Amino acid sequence: MHVPGRRLSRGLSIARQVLVLQLLVVLVLVLVSLGLAALDARANARGAATQRAVSVARAVADSPDVRRALATTDPSRRIQPFAEEVRRDADVDFVVVMALDRTRYSHPTPENIGKPFVGDLGDAPEGGVFTQQYTGTLGPSMRAVVPVTDDDGRVRALVSVGITITAIDDALTRDLVTIGVAALAVLAVGALGAWLLARRLRRQTHGLGEAEMTRMYEYYSAVLHAVREGLLLLDGEGRVQLVNDEARRLLDLPDDVLGRDLADLDLPPGLVAAARGGHRESDDLYLAGDRMLLVSSAPASWEGREVGSVVTLRDHTELRSVTGELDVVRGLTESLRSQSHEAANRLHTVVSLVETGHTEEAIDFATEELQVARLMTDRLVGAVGDPVLAALLLGKNADAAERGAELVVEGELSDPEALGLTPRDLVTLLGNLVDNALDAVAGQPTRRVRVRLSEGADGASIAVGDSGPGLSASDADTVLARGWTAKAEPGSGRGLGLALVLQVARSHDGDLVVERSDLGGAELIVQVPRA
Repeated sequence: MHVPGRRLSRGLSIARQVLVLQLLVVLVLVLVSLGLAALDARANARGAATQRAVSVARAVADSPDVRRALATTDPSRRIQPFAEEVRRDADVDFVVVMALDRTRYSHPTPENIGKPFVGDLGDAPEGGVFTQQYTGTLGPSMRAVVPVTDDDGRVRALVSVGITITAIDDALTRDLVTIGVAALAVLAVGALGAWLLARRLRRQTHGLGEAEMTRMYEYYSAVLHAVREGLLLLDGEGRVQLVNDEARRLLDLPDDVLGRDLADLDLPPGLVAAARGGHRESDDLYLAGDRMLLVSSAPASWEGREVGSVVTLRDHTELRSVTGELDVVRGLTESLRSQSHEAANRLHTVVSLVETGHTEEAIDFATEELQVARLMTDRLVGAVGDPVLAALLLGKNADAAERGAELVVEGELSDPEALGLTPRDLVTLLGNLVDNALDAVAGQPTRRVRVRLSEGADGASIAVGDSGPGLSASDADTVLARGWTAKAEPGSGRGLGLALVLQVARSHDGDLVVERSDLGGAELIVQVPRA
């Protein structure tokens, strides 16, 4: 079975839609992450600049050189070179040492020395540490103001250290470049992953769009559940992927069958083997429970690649039962022909004896044959209470005689109706069992077939044994296996007949047992409980 790959519409495939959606999601996530990282880096940069300004200001305020310079008449002469050296080494934009009245002792621009400090001092004159963002003579900056105290803890001067916003933003820009490169790398990896996923999805969906898949599912599901044949769709591993209502009914499948391995569903072994065989099977007959199923299987392929198999099932129970009965009737007709042929031979013998003048020998021969036939008829009619069954056994006896075999009937089955066995069931059971036994003894040195009939309070049994080669243990298990193929094995003579026998036995809550016969071959025993 080839699944067509033609596109049903021109919309975007699911794989492309997923690719576009994933790329958009990755892009949005990267952009949002980049923005958040920039904001966080900006806040961290300004916080780090403020902490650096505080550390540098404290270092200057604790310097003995600054304290000694404050005790001189011209503090700027010694403080200005020191403050500039610290500014350059600490990589800050200004280091200003001032008196408590804001008079500057140092400044990056020497012209501003002696002028008042511009900006807030906060609680620094009282001994605290004050930080703020402020726009001074050098522009906006993050600055810190700390006190300079003497040995007694009195505030003698103030130190202000600042880093301009421009310098902070320049450093932030360098950091953002690194963040941007990382974001591009993440975007590339995300796009690659989305492309790989879309590629895999495209292979799995065969490039179909969502409208196409929805339409295919709706149409296919409607068709599959509307057809009168059972249908199973299996994947490459033998798991059930789709099953319609008729297949559920014919195989008595559970509700959770989807996704389960076909071999785990207690189905006919032959059916499982045919479904998973990977090659085409047409109209093979299998027994599944009490149903005869006509099974066909074929591998399913897509663009030259096998994706599983398709199994169709048709219920042939009634048809095969009638066919089996027809075969039995044909056998009975053949038996009657054999009897007619044997009777003609005997009549010809009698006529020849009369013509040659041996009248007494002719009378004795005819009388003896009549007595033998009457005794056989009386014994069979007495052993079985059904005239159809008696006629069948008489015909099989003549058939056995023509084949050079001996048919022996033992026991009684006086009331088959009490067991729920109709004449139709009896013909199917005994006709097929005796035919199989006669086929088994063909070509054997000793050709004996024995029919044993017995009944009791619990039920009855019909056993047919033969002197043939018998069945091995594996063959016996195969015969009794649920779902044994109804196709005859080459040379075995055991095909559809045993499947029909097993079906009739199970329809009456009975069973078919295979044992070793004391005649040397196999003995098949049908056990039927009393209705």
